[in-house]
Amino acid sequence: MNEKPNATLSGTVETIIKSPLASEPERAQIAVEQADHSYMQIRIENTLTDENCEEVHLRPDAKVRVTVRRRATGNPRQ
Repeated sequence: MNEKPNATLSGTVETIIKSPLASEPERAQIAVEQADHSYMQIRIENTLTDENCEEVHLRPDAKVRVTVRRRATGNPRQ
């Protein structure tokens, strides 16, 4: 079985956080539904590409799907 375990959850972009430095990208804060209370919010760089390799950005209130995948490692217990 080569398939890596993963989970996909729904979320909503809460806010866009501007970077204080021009050299760093802004970040999108996403509220993840069905996550444990401590992990309900994540922040990601707001530099994404669509299926046509065009640059896109998330906007507040956008509905998103967040997929979490296990990283392939040499340790079978991870």
